[in-house]
Amino acid sequence: MVNYSRCYVTIMLLAWMTIITLALQSASEKTTGSNACINKQTCHDCIQTPSCAWCSMPGFGNKRCFLPHVNAKISAECPDDYTINPDNEYIKIRYKDLTKGSYSPVIGLNENNKQKEQKSVSKDDISNNKQEAVQLYPQEVSLKLRINEVQKIKIEFAQADDYPVDLYYLMDLSNSMKDDKQKLSDLGQLLVESMSNITSNFRLGFGSFVDKVVMPYVSMVPKALIEPCDGCAAPYGYRNHMPLSQNTRRFATEVRDAPVSGNLDAPEGGFDAIMQAIVCRDEIGWREKARKLLLFSTDASFHYAGDGKLGGIVKPNDGMCHLDKSGLYTHSTLQDYPSISQINRKVKENSVNIIWAVTEEQIRIYNNLTNLIEGSYAAKLSNDSSNIVDLVREQYNAISSSIEMKDTASSNVNLKYYSSCLGGPMVETNKCDGMKVGNKVEFTVEVEVPACPENRSEWNQKFLIYPVGINESLTVNLEMICDCDCERPDTSATFTRGFQPNSTECENHGDLSCGICACYAGYFGKKCDCDASKGVSAKTSDLACRPDNTTTVDCSGRGTCECNQCNCNKRSDGEEITGQYCECDNFSCDRRNGELCSGPSHGTCDCGKCECHPGWSGKACECSTNKDTCYLDGLECSGHGTCECGKCKCHDDGDMHYSGQFCQICRTCPSRCDDLKPCVLCEAHRVLGSNDTTTMDEPPPECNTTCKISDIKYEYVDTIEIDIDREEGSCSDYDDQDCKYFFAYHHNITTNKFHVRLQKNRECPPQVYVLGIVLGVIAAVVLVGLALLLLWKLLTTIHDRREFARFEKERMMAKWDASENPIYKQATSTFKNPMYSAGSNK
Repeated sequence: MVNYSRCYVTIMLLAWMTIITLALQSASEKTTGSNACINKQTCHDCIQTPSCAWCSMPGFGNKRCFLPHVNAKISAECPDDYTINPDNEYIKIRYKDLTKGSYSPVIGLNENNKQKEQKSVSKDDISNNKQEAVQLYPQEVSLKLRINEVQKIKIEFAQADDYPVDLYYLMDLSNSMKDDKQKLSDLGQLLVESMSNITSNFRLGFGSFVDKVVMPYVSMVPKALIEPCDGCAAPYGYRNHMPLSQNTRRFATEVRDAPVSGNLDAPEGGFDAIMQAIVCRDEIGWREKARKLLLFSTDASFHYAGDGKLGGIVKPNDGMCHLDKSGLYTHSTLQDYPSISQINRKVKENSVNIIWAVTEEQIRIYNNLTNLIEGSYAAKLSNDSSNIVDLVREQYNAISSSIEMKDTASSNVNLKYYSSCLGGPMVETNKCDGMKVGNKVEFTVEVEVPACPENRSEWNQKFLIYPVGINESLTVNLEMICDCDCERPDTSATFTRGFQPNSTECENHGDLSCGICACYAGYFGKKCDCDASKGVSAKTSDLACRPDNTTTVDCSGRGTCECNQCNCNKRSDGEEITGQYCECDNFSCDRRNGELCSGPSHGTCDCGKCECHPGWSGKACECSTNKDTCYLDGLECSGHGTCECGKCKCHDDGDMHYSGQFCQICRTCPSRCDDLKPCVLCEAHRVLGSNDTTTMDEPPPECNTTCKISDIKYEYVDTIEIDIDREEGSCSDYDDQDCKYFFAYHHNITTNKFHVRLQKNRECPPQVYVLGIVLGVIAAVVLVGLALLLLWKLLTTIHDRREFARFEKERMMAKWDASENPIYKQATSTFKNPMYSAGSNK
């Protein structure tokens, strides 16, 4: 169920907040006497200020440049027909919807159809049989923009299905790349098959380069010019062997038959080749609507602009195509190598992505090059180029999965890009990664013009916003709103309320431009009613109402110049604008708590500055000059600060940082406990020795020489309690009798003495009677020994009695006569001879 009462309260609160905000803005303008618009004296200056409007009504008595949403009174007085307040204008001119498109591949041609292939290659778009993809929306917009006001443009991008790909393989064919050439020839068909899994409309081209055929790059010995190395062909700069085509058999043949050559120095002439491969669009066969990939393969570094001077070539590279019918670069020895910036410009103009396929020794150099050439990527090439297929596939996936927006706007236009990419938070970025076919990415571009260019021809500009590496862009036709129609003489015929030459409003002595008079020579004044021939010269009148020639504003923008004198604007509520040039007032001084100069009791406002009464200081007279609140122990801020506005402003002294109400706290200052300890112990001997039984004996004689009693003021207390306000230091330690003593101190800077508060009683350990302890231990040992002996005697007695009782019991149970010893045996023994028989006969 809807809570209508709550909704009503919310609406009312929002309404009141809006009213209060407008009232505060109006009050702020009234109290300060200035805003962003009020000093603007011409229509073009006014509308170049954000949110300002100009009233072009002749004879308008109020300020012509005003804030419509704040100055309601001026808005009501100036009719709408005379109010000039242009808005930003954003119009879409071309806005085809995004389409994925579909392309039909060109059938591969064989060696017998070379003439037909060359003819088809020269066309801009071979596969235009089906619907062309639209990947960027919109395509063209018109924008009228005020200065320092932001206009947002929403851009959408979606990758097309089966988008065509042109891959031109540019190979270094110096002798060190001989084994790579053979490997590439073998992998040509595999490369086509791999790219066919990505797009069915793939074309392949091949070119090679060595270096300029001049010293010191190439040996000019006649024999070396014919065969610079064993089995090598004559050196050359750059040759286009095969324009872009789907004939993979021809690609393998061209690579295999391309001659290897040689040169002298380590760097190669690859930049010459790159420039020609990019700008010779018809000769190479680049398609307009295709992703263009230039695969640059080498194992060496490169020559760039300026290196040609070593060979006597000083003419700069012109960035034009110079290929003959055989595909050979004809200006290799006539003009210098191109610069990195030239390569970057041509890459952007032609939407080409360069893949630097280089060996491990050169990867660092070319990685740095990717930061200087837009849309380029570096990858590590194996020593024999066997990984070229995987390298192309991986780099293409990296290129196609990333979208980066760039623009060609001049320095007079600021652009910021924002995107949530694939569903993340909205952040300031011009690049999104992780793209796949079917994904749509939206960018919001904020366009802002910070200032109007001095050259009027630059007020209308055209620039492009484009995705890197894709030949589609958004054309922005920008018109900067830098002046008003009523300031142009050519609008007088059609704009009846605009420019009026020789206007009666100007006493026929000037032209009426947006409601103000532009006086003819010899006349000046608000209505050109001042005649220089009748008193004041016209030359003087230009500066008569200005304090100097550094300003173009009459009467400080707060009055009107009438016949070389300032007539200051009138204000209400006791506020006044005064001065020869209306430079003074009594209402624009600093305020505290909403009162000028902190109120009449503190000071008065004089010509924009507070004149403080005695006892007060500061920009708004807000500070009392009374320093009583900053003193501690008779010293201002403890000597570690200055008293400002009744409060201590602490200073830092090296590593010692002071704080606190009186700058008395120093957390980083070293402790003085160790320094004061000897004197405190001497004082304890001297004063407390006769009264406290826990103190030490008489102080040693050196106390009188090492401690100056006059430098330390002692106070004796029962218990130490630290005084935080004075930032006392707390100390404790043990003396020679192992007694713990306590004292607190603070340094009185006024008297330059230490104030020490000493606790009367120490914490001493209790007295120990060693003889009693020793005798007690001995007695305890003796007693324990006797107890152990008695216990042993008792146990043995009990054991003997038990054994005797058992003996008696066994004896009583015996079965023999007690008078005869059962174990007794006689001393004689009788033996019977078994061989003797007394009764036998022989």
